[in-house]
Amino acid sequence: MLLTIQKIIEGFHHENISEERKSILKPLVEYLQKKVNSTESVRLNFICTHNSRRSHFSQIWAQTMAYYFKIPKVFCYSGGTEATAMFPKVAETLKNQGFEVLKISEAENPIYAIKYTENEHPIIGFSKIYSHEFNPKSQFAAIMTCSNADEGCPLVLGAEARFPIKYDDPKIFDGTELQNQKYAERSLEIAQEMWWVFQSVKINYV
Repeated sequence: MLLTIQKIIEGFHHENISEERKSILKPLVEYLQKKVNSTESVRLNFICTHNSRRSHFSQIWAQTMAYYFKIPKVFCYSGGTEATAMFPKVAETLKNQGFEVLKISEAENPIYAIKYTENEHPIIGFSKIYSHEFNPKSQFAAIMTCSNADEGCPLVLGAEARFPIKYDDPKIFDGTELQNQKYAERSLEIAQEMWWVFQSVKINYV
């Protein structure tokens, strides 16, 4: 794992997550544990309205934590109720926190390759609706990372489970002197909660 990311992860602690948040995260832990126990693949689709900020942070940190804790067969995706673009500050924030971020398309909706370790396949990041061909069609969990998507999308076609795990939108700080700080804080908040989720999953090695 890339060293800066590893150091961030090693700094996380249970006490930094409230009991209220843990109660919100526990159903996802139980879903993951059930999948691991039955040796099934885990597909997580993190959904936010525009698939531009919180859903990308969540997808990338969840995939990173699955690798860190050696949880097998975890595949993380993201999507929205509409497609826009991955906001450039998200890519910049991830790069500042140790990820290798390569823009591989200069289109209006650019495509990024994001690496958390040198030899694993990169995470592919771009904005898309949750049902885009890139994402799974069935046997996945829908994780709603914002209130608008959760309320405006009462049915996620193909999802076998649904978990509302909502985060405040760093967009409200765009164009202010707090923008860099707040994007970094939101990324690390999501990272720490995904850390707690995946470290809670127990693997029974035979």
